[in-house]
Amino acid sequence: MHPQEKFIQEAEKRIAEKDFRQRVIPVLEKMEENRKKGMLEFSNLELARQRAAYTKWKVNENLDKYLVDFEGSVIRRGGKVVWAFDAQVALAEIDQIIKRTNAKKIVKSMSGICNEIGLVKHLRDKGNQIVETDLADYILDLMGEKSDHPIIPTLDQKKDEIGKVLNQKIKSSLEADNQEIASDIRAEIRSNFFDADIGITGANFLIADTGSIAITENEGNARLSFAFAKTHLVISSIDKIIPTINDLDLFFPLLSTHATGQQLATYNTITGPGYREDMEGPGEFIVILLDNGRSNLLGTQDQRQALSCIKCGACSNVCPVFKLIGGDTSYQSYRGGPIGQVVGTLQEGFEDFQYLSNASTNCGKCTDVCPVKIDLHNHLIRNRHDGVSQGFEKTGEKLAWYTWKKFMLSRKNLNRPAGIKNFTFKQFYKSAWGEQREFPKIAEKSFNQLWREKNGGN
Repeated sequence: MHPQEKFIQEAEKRIAEKDFRQRVIPVLEKMEENRKKGMLEFSNLELARQRAAYTKWKVNENLDKYLVDFEGSVIRRGGKVVWAFDAQVALAEIDQIIKRTNAKKIVKSMSGICNEIGLVKHLRDKGNQIVETDLADYILDLMGEKSDHPIIPTLDQKKDEIGKVLNQKIKSSLEADNQEIASDIRAEIRSNFFDADIGITGANFLIADTGSIAITENEGNARLSFAFAKTHLVISSIDKIIPTINDLDLFFPLLSTHATGQQLATYNTITGPGYREDMEGPGEFIVILLDNGRSNLLGTQDQRQALSCIKCGACSNVCPVFKLIGGDTSYQSYRGGPIGQVVGTLQEGFEDFQYLSNASTNCGKCTDVCPVKIDLHNHLIRNRHDGVSQGFEKTGEKLAWYTWKKFMLSRKNLNRPAGIKNFTFKQFYKSAWGEQREFPKIAEKSFNQLWREKNGGN
């Protein structure tokens, strides 16, 4: 089935599910409320956003230079950098690393890029033992589900369903509250850190001048994932670059406040492997830099700005479409929400994913809340324009809009009886209007007819 057909089916299902809306919308509204409170901590929020936007613009315009600088800095610190054009290359490189190190156990912290390339499934299909160490990812792994939000992966999961799965898998009590559930999962996961051969993490930022990676977290599992492992494997996309370590002073507060409303989350900066045997930390530090379609985005004149995204999830929290159809999995793309709709179409191709750019009301709320001032709603319009100009508009759709144009330009048609116009419009929209929405009725008389009646036919 085509991704667009799956998307429409899933959207119709979610919209009709009252329980889903009652479960998801309050969570997203609470996240937005927390963001607004967090914004009060900035003495000049707009200035911070402008500085962040300029810094990321500078990176995007000189990405090749900053990536080479980062690679050189990592190598000077004793680390290694592997370049991966797409997901298949990245997975093949990871397989080689596992084979070379003879790794028996792998631990992994929360990482959107790992979800993007399907890492966990790939490694398990190859017979590797890999343990999810993030609380939410661990739950989703047990349930066989995928992440639904960059900050709240379990957004779409019911608490009683989570309780049942944990009761079956780790004997957690069905009456356990959130704190008890977290303790039960922590006890189950904890021992895996100490004998892991490879610790896999993502990166919130890649720092060009020091060759460091910066990770923010709330659970401590990311730090533990590489603290005891022999090899620290970082998988990151090429758009995570920032010029200097001093830029973290700007980006970490923006990320934490826009993501969860916190003034500052726990953060770590890791620079290379341990230099001596008596030092803590992994003996090997490897960074895989993944493109996976981002060069397509970089090649656009306007939408390349979307590479500035710092993955805070704020745009999803305010998006009216996201609130109705829910998590990332509904979009049939590895990433949902407004930012996912912009980058997904360009990274994965117009042919199959042009529909992503159409699933928007263009209200502009996403643009208003973006911490790096990405012009999201206008980029969606540009995607639509590019899709049409490149010939990805369907023949049936072209014919439909041609017919619509001819009808609307005819005064004779516009002045036809309301019954005929209602029938015509229903036939025009058909299922596209949706079975859950009542089609609006057209007024008995057009404005032209009312005007003529009032002014004596003039």
